[in-house]
Amino acid sequence: MSGNDYIKFMTEQFVTYLDRPREERKKRKLEQKVSYGVSNYWLGVLPFVLKSIRKKAE
Repeated sequence: MSGNDYIKFMTEQFVTYLDRPREERKKRKLEQKVSYGVSNYWLGVLPFVLKSIRKKAE
């Protein structure tokens, strides 16, 4: 991806974000926080890595 394409993509994403109503943006942000998980919030990526290693071992 060239630099021009990347800037175009980022501009489109930014405009799409700004076109959404404020309430919808807040609701979406809250949903992302909830779906992130408590273990990841407190311990970072470590629980995810351990879980994926355990799945590979099975």
